[in-house]
Amino acid sequence: MAGLIGAHSVASAIMVICLVGALGLALGNIRVFKVNLGIAGVLFSGIIFGHFGVAADEQVLEFLREFGLILFVYTIGMQVGPGFFSSLRREGLKLNALAAAVVLLGAGLTALLARLCAIAMPAAVGIFSGATTNTPSLAAAQQALRDLPALGETAARLPGIGYAVAYPFGILGTILVMILARAAFRVDMGAEARRAAGAPEPGLARLNIKVENRNLDGLPLARLPALESLGVRVSRIMHEGRQSVSHPEAILHVGDVLLAVGPRDKLDEFALVVGRPADVDLRELPSPLVSQRVIVTRREVLGKSLAELDLAGRYDVVVTRAARAEIEFVAGADYTLHFADALQVVGAPDAVAKAAQALGNSPRSLSHPQLIPVFTGIALGVLLGSLPIRLPGMPASVRLGLAGGPLIVAILLSRVRRIGPLSWYMPISANFMLRELGIILFLSCVGLRAGGSFLATLMGGQGLLWLACGAAITFVPLAAVALFARLRLKLDYFSLCGLLAGSMTDPPALAFANSQAGSGATSISYATVYPLVMLLRVICAQILVLLFS
Repeated sequence: MAGLIGAHSVASAIMVICLVGALGLALGNIRVFKVNLGIAGVLFSGIIFGHFGVAADEQVLEFLREFGLILFVYTIGMQVGPGFFSSLRREGLKLNALAAAVVLLGAGLTALLARLCAIAMPAAVGIFSGATTNTPSLAAAQQALRDLPALGETAARLPGIGYAVAYPFGILGTILVMILARAAFRVDMGAEARRAAGAPEPGLARLNIKVENRNLDGLPLARLPALESLGVRVSRIMHEGRQSVSHPEAILHVGDVLLAVGPRDKLDEFALVVGRPADVDLRELPSPLVSQRVIVTRREVLGKSLAELDLAGRYDVVVTRAARAEIEFVAGADYTLHFADALQVVGAPDAVAKAAQALGNSPRSLSHPQLIPVFTGIALGVLLGSLPIRLPGMPASVRLGLAGGPLIVAILLSRVRRIGPLSWYMPISANFMLRELGIILFLSCVGLRAGGSFLATLMGGQGLLWLACGAAITFVPLAAVALFARLRLKLDYFSLCGLLAGSMTDPPALAFANSQAGSGATSISYATVYPLVMLLRVICAQILVLLFS
């Protein structure tokens, strides 16, 4: 077996990668004080193998590393893409601006420390990636370094070593800032939970409303004031004890009960216009109506709006809400259907069944990823990453590379969702599988190449210096933004913790923050800033390489 592993063949390279991946995943699951390395365990596993001289064919490792990188960043883009643009809306601008400040402060501090401490930029950008626990930025930096002329083999290994040196404190440092913020600001957890609960919750809610406004008596539902402007949808109407599907021409009467769907704060405003919240829940009363979740899978309806399909006129049903990429919307008449949209359809059982058949409603179709769009998207990403971009003041053309190109293309395609017969929907299970496979391949190869010189670097004078610089890159930007967000912007503690974890793309820190809070504000903040931060870190890593190498 030793001879097989030592042999420079495709079989031995694959065997080594599999062993590194298996051991790394096991190592990453080991918890110390409720914190584990996670997927970064694969990197340290590769370093261990490399330290003891386990080698593999360089060309095979090069291909597996690049291919793993492409799979990883492409699936990341497909995951965060649907929420990327929505995270930039007005309600998320403050959080995204604060998270961007963490990223930019970290990049600036990296450049400053590299100059002051005479750290080579390949090592410094690796420290930057490890200190911020962001693997895609490490991949982007290595790709940018390979595009530089006359890059030696030793310099090519430095980013992986710097990443591994700085990574542990990258995880612990974020948690440390949360703990220090709680102590410094003397946070009352109960008061903070009540404060966070007072913020409008995302998503949609239901409210039963009794019609008491006599000005609405005899008025068609379509002419109900503020119905469209508030983004509220009425799904059922109960008149004299009998429930029916709402239609624009349905006549309202005082005493009717409406079941409305929409954002919680908008529902309260709508109730003030119509009457008051009712004492009954129409869904719990005997009714000829059912509510069913229907998945859009039929090709003929893709790209069409609900108004064009006229489900109400054809089947006597109403669509109250739609979910896309785990984000819910009020389904208005202009809502355009995409593959895998989940619609909430209300109506008589037979009518709902007919509408479901017209929309497809084939969950099996979601389990089979469409591979033509996957390969097409990756090819477009590689092509975009290879295009030279001229920037003023730069000595050479800039390329997005195999990290930036597929990431940007995936974000755009996940937003478009469909072009002609091609649908860029990717099942969550397929996305997760490809993403994990990609990052395991990438980290295994990086660890194997860095392992030979990792221990010597860590135990030498430079290693301790790198460790200190990594700690500063982790701690200083987080602490500065935490102070500003709390003292100047009065951000609640739980949202602040989500912001800190999201700005470092640090799931262990998010898990720690969630463990000390019963509020959803932490996860909401994390998800709000994650897409922008992921893209900014990839771009900053490449800029650091190009400007200071």
